[in-house]
Amino acid sequence: MSELPKSDGQAAVDAAITSRRSIRAFLPTPIPEATIREILEVATRAPSGTNIQPWKVHVLTGAARQRLSDAIKTVYDDPAERVQHTEEYDYYPREWVSPYIDRRRKIGWDLYGLLEIGKTDKDKMHAQHGRNYAFFDAPVGLIFTIDRILAQGSWLDYGMFLENIMVAARGRGLDTCPQAAFTQFHRVIKRELQLGDHEMVVCGMALGVADPDAVANRLTTARASVDEFAKFHS
Repeated sequence: MSELPKSDGQAAVDAAITSRRSIRAFLPTPIPEATIREILEVATRAPSGTNIQPWKVHVLTGAARQRLSDAIKTVYDDPAERVQHTEEYDYYPREWVSPYIDRRRKIGWDLYGLLEIGKTDKDKMHAQHGRNYAFFDAPVGLIFTIDRILAQGSWLDYGMFLENIMVAARGRGLDTCPQAAFTQFHRVIKRELQLGDHEMVVCGMALGVADPDAVANRLTTARASVDEFAKFHS
């Protein structure tokens, strides 16, 4: 059976999805609040079990974004302080196996290779990872939280909301980088953003215009083929 031709709408949606990448260097170009609101409004059409809509978003720009970045960096750059901060939930497996560890290593060394960071360059690795906490210089930083009372299904729903934000941003010529790195410093985030005790940090996200000249933005990750992960039953 031959494929049906794509409509303009299908092509636009596919382009927004397939052109999404995790951008690690942004231009200082301001993003209008109206645009941010529009992206979030579109993202709310993500499905959620019985429509409970588990997401809550803290939008940071200007001085507020800088204050959070500075507060986290102060802790991150102090080894004695940093070890006292741990994630509230396991984002990654506690035991790595193939093919997941292989994919993880590949993206790490591909990025470090572009940035000319060697396997023993601990200071450069630390500095590069620390750029997460400046939202990679994006003008907009997003911190996502969830009510602690909610269960695993709501976290699945949250992922669809996050993807909607990233795709809606691409549809507007913007880029993003979802960032689990923020979860380690949830106590700093709670203090700086005055989060309630019921709010749990899910992740952060940088939003802005990609720097086309940044070496880090040359990284393009591979994806497994459909035949590697899908089994068709008929």
